[in-house]
Amino acid sequence: MSPALKPDAPSASRDDPAKPPIRLLFIEDSENDVMLLLHRFRNAGYAPTYLQVASESGMREALQRESWDVILCDHNLPGFSAQAALRTIQDLSLDLPFIIVSGVMQEDEAIAAMRAGAHDYLSKNKLERLIPAVERELREVGNRREKRLAEQTLRQSEARLRALTDNIPGVVFQMGYTPDGMLGFQYLSEAAAMLFGISADELIGSSAGWMTWLLKEDLPGFMEAACVSSENLSTLNWEGRIQLSTGEQKWINLRSSPRLSELGAVIWEGVMWNITHSKRVEADLRESRSQLAALSNHLQRIKEDERERIARDVHDVLGGTLVAMKFEMSLLESKLDSNPARARERAHNVGCMVNDAIATVGRVTRELRPGILKDFGLAAAIESHGEDFAQRTGIICNIVCPDHDLDPGYDTALALFRVFQEALTNVSKHARASEVNVRLMQEGDQVVLDITDNGCGLAATDLRKPRSFGLRGIRERLTSLGGRLELNPVVPHGTRLTLRTPLQPPQPDEQQNPNRSPA
Repeated sequence: MSPALKPDAPSASRDDPAKPPIRLLFIEDSENDVMLLLHRFRNAGYAPTYLQVASESGMREALQRESWDVILCDHNLPGFSAQAALRTIQDLSLDLPFIIVSGVMQEDEAIAAMRAGAHDYLSKNKLERLIPAVERELREVGNRREKRLAEQTLRQSEARLRALTDNIPGVVFQMGYTPDGMLGFQYLSEAAAMLFGISADELIGSSAGWMTWLLKEDLPGFMEAACVSSENLSTLNWEGRIQLSTGEQKWINLRSSPRLSELGAVIWEGVMWNITHSKRVEADLRESRSQLAALSNHLQRIKEDERERIARDVHDVLGGTLVAMKFEMSLLESKLDSNPARARERAHNVGCMVNDAIATVGRVTRELRPGILKDFGLAAAIESHGEDFAQRTGIICNIVCPDHDLDPGYDTALALFRVFQEALTNVSKHARASEVNVRLMQEGDQVVLDITDNGCGLAATDLRKPRSFGLRGIRERLTSLGGRLELNPVVPHGTRLTLRTPLQPPQPDEQQNPNRSPA
């Protein structure tokens, strides 16, 4: 049974500076020797709390039950020794000052004990160094504890920083100049593998090989930006392209802040982002705006061409007919009495001219405003326009409308009619066809308009022409209705356009959210 823990009071004068509390564990079989050592501590101004044990079991129990500041151990005890006590401390992974205080101890034994982990050894006959040795070891163990705490704090900080950097979509990096005057990475977060396709470890500490990925036209701008940032210690913000070994090309944005290292070298720390998607979206947006502008200009030209054609029809056809009618009327007037037969012929000619004028007015009016569409529906309007097209161009136009009761919304019907006009115009201008077959029908809740010609066909390159406004205009109209255009070649030659669109145009919120499920 181990003795109870014993507090003590100092015997030093009140003028001495106060000493901190100290807890002493004695591994000693002589109580007199313990009292001798305690006397030294009291004289130094300490009020020690202590415990005396003399066996391994007593020592292990004391270490597991209490915390101690210093262990003072005799070299040899009955059945126990300083070497065994050191092994017990090591088994328990304790960092405590361990000082051997022995009456008789050979030099080789002292050296072996020091190698085994003892911090000092003293002779019981020469205890002048006891207090200085204990205070020194207390300072050392305090320093070791502070160091361990600092290292633990540092590891925790590094773990938190790594967790943050590894979860940032961009690549966190540290970069500096290499001996060859290029820029190499000194640190990279794990996101580097996603950006470069190479692990961070393969890029850190190597030469600036990654800079060979920069496109030749972008490399000078990057080096110049880095030079300016280095000279002024200003933010480095650069965008450019890299081409990886796989051939994939990416846009990156590199933003970092420079600082001077302890050796005076410039080091940049910042984040690198993959901005390829945003650059592509930006390019697509520019292309879309360019196409819209070109389409707008094309539509304006179409409008002017249409006005010119209408003016020509009115001037050349209707105007010419009216002038000829005026001449015929004059001749008719002069022949009424002298030559009745000739007068009747002139009157017949005038009637024919009037019929031509009426037909021209009707055709122009139908093309400008298809009243038949509103009065009789889409099928009748398509049949009527197909007949006019065939008469005007000489191209056979076969129209089949099995669903004459087809009743789409007026906006849908008008858009399909205009698309039909545009499609026939394209056939007359480009297809070199002799026949067109048209089929209008309903499939489920969709209107299907199928237009097939036997012309020269449409090559894939024709679809990519920047000035292919006809098909582009058709697609724009169908997209606004929630429909689509299918374009296919016809064997042995010709082209087939299939237009599909809902019977009723989608509401504005449905256009913005086409995949939205109903409530």
